[in-house]
Amino acid sequence: MSVLGLARPELLAMAPYSSARMEAASGDIWLNANESPWNPIAVGRINRYPEPQPPLLLTALAGLYGVDASHLFIGRGSDEPIDLLTRAFCRAGTDAVLISPPTFGMYAVAAQIQGAKQRTVPLQREHGFMLDIDGVLAAVDASTRIVYACTPNNPTGNSTAPAVLLALAECLRDRALLVVDEAYIEFSSHDSLATRAGTPDNLVVLRTLSKAHGLAGVRIGTAIAAPEVIALLRQIMAPYPLPEPSIAAAMQALSQDARLQTQARIGEVCRERERMRSALPGCAGVREVLSSDANFLAVRFDHPERRYQQLAQAGVIVRKLMKYPGLDDALRISIGTADENNAVLAALAADREVA
Repeated sequence: MSVLGLARPELLAMAPYSSARMEAASGDIWLNANESPWNPIAVGRINRYPEPQPPLLLTALAGLYGVDASHLFIGRGSDEPIDLLTRAFCRAGTDAVLISPPTFGMYAVAAQIQGAKQRTVPLQREHGFMLDIDGVLAAVDASTRIVYACTPNNPTGNSTAPAVLLALAECLRDRALLVVDEAYIEFSSHDSLATRAGTPDNLVVLRTLSKAHGLAGVRIGTAIAAPEVIALLRQIMAPYPLPEPSIAAAMQALSQDARLQTQARIGEVCRERERMRSALPGCAGVREVLSSDANFLAVRFDHPERRYQQLAQAGVIVRKLMKYPGLDDALRISIGTADENNAVLAALAADREVA
């Protein structure tokens, strides 16, 4: 018998999360992972174990998000808080999470790893992939512990109004956590719910430095929640979750000068997003460009696999969305620099056969 015969069979059977880097290993222009196209900093000391929750970084992030440091947990990207929340609140085989696909795949993966049940209430495709609030409330039962809402949503790019999410959190009070994933909120015209996290006490907000701040390789994300929820996450976290170079890089990125540069680049990304949204409908095979509040566009094509290969031959790597419900004809194109975006338009300019 293989040693894997000792492993949990449900984990052996599950489909793992497939990251953008796993799906494409070569290319010249990387527009498949919703990263910033700029590399902002260099890093520091590594000979000592790092502080598990560095006070200076907590203070800097608290200032960035307008909250008290007691409401913050810093993890390895947003993925770690998602994993820890699932482990902390969901008993294997008993409790459930509620997910609204198409959305970020790690919510379901964390539930599968924990052995938690999953409820799904699809986004309303006919209404621009809006969150189905009535459907969510109808699906929540006594076993539901976490409800996820991603805004702007990955991979569709649309937002849910903060007032709607606050009302949903109130409806779920004493029943389930509402975890609002705001990985792309900096690119949106909507306000963040960060300052409202913990009020009500079941509202948790996820933020990250990976996207707008250009630190995808540093892996710094934050859960903002009621202090008692934060204390629980710190109780079950790994001993040293944050590498020292990541802490140093984050502190550099949160300096006043760096934050001003970040704001300028957010503005540039938003302008480029709207330029691409206007230009892409004129390209070969484009059926629809979904409205987006994020740093990417979901684009429907007549022949999405053909267009993917057409872009790849030009060295442009984008993300296939065909596995997502309601997006079987779509590709996700991250917004890069003006030159990178022009390369996308040039590659799609002619309806030519792929070699």
